[in-house]
Amino acid sequence: MSTAEKASADLGEVVSLCSLRAGSGLFGIDTRQICEVLGALTLQPVPLAPAHIAGVVLYRGEVLTTVSLRALLGLDDRRNRGSEANCVLVLDDGDDGRFGLEVDGVGGMVMMAESAFEANRNPLGARSAVLFDGVCKVQSAVMMRLNPQRLRPSQPMPSGLPGTSKPEESESR
Repeated sequence: MSTAEKASADLGEVVSLCSLRAGSGLFGIDTRQICEVLGALTLQPVPLAPAHIAGVVLYRGEVLTTVSLRALLGLDDRRNRGSEANCVLVLDDGDDGRFGLEVDGVGGMVMMAESAFEANRNPLGARSAVLFDGVCKVQSAVMMRLNPQRLRPSQPMPSGLPGTSKPEESESR
C-alpha cells in the first residue's frame, strides 16, 4: 500500500476498488459490485444492438449482456475489432441481475477513503461524466470511479454520450 493510500485510509470510511483500464484511462469500481473477473472471452454479437453493447457471453448457465467501456467513452467502435474481448468483469446489478463489462485490463485492488474522492471533474469530457461518481488521485494518476448503475445494459444511455446513437440515426439504419 502506497503512502497516499495509507494516508487516505486514515481519513474515514474506506472503500475497496478494483482498478481497471480502458484506453489510457484509469478507472475503479467497487469490489462489492464485482462477482467475477472472466478474462478474455469471445463475445457473440447482438444484431441491431446499440454501439455500447459489446455482445453476449455465456456465464454459469445464463446469457450475460456485455457493455463495452471503450465504446461508452468514445475510444473506438467495437464493430471494427474482432469479437475477442480484452477482459470481462461480471457485475451484480441488484434487481436487474448480472451483466458484463468489457475493459482493456484489470489491475489490483485499491483501498481509498471515501473522503479522498472529489466531485466529478471528468478529464474525458462532460458527455461521459454521467458514468462516474467521483475522482481521486492514485499515485501519479487520476482514477475515475465508475457507477455500475449507470453502466447497466438496460439503462438508456443519453444520446450525447460517446458510443451511443441519436434516435434519428438508429432509425435510419
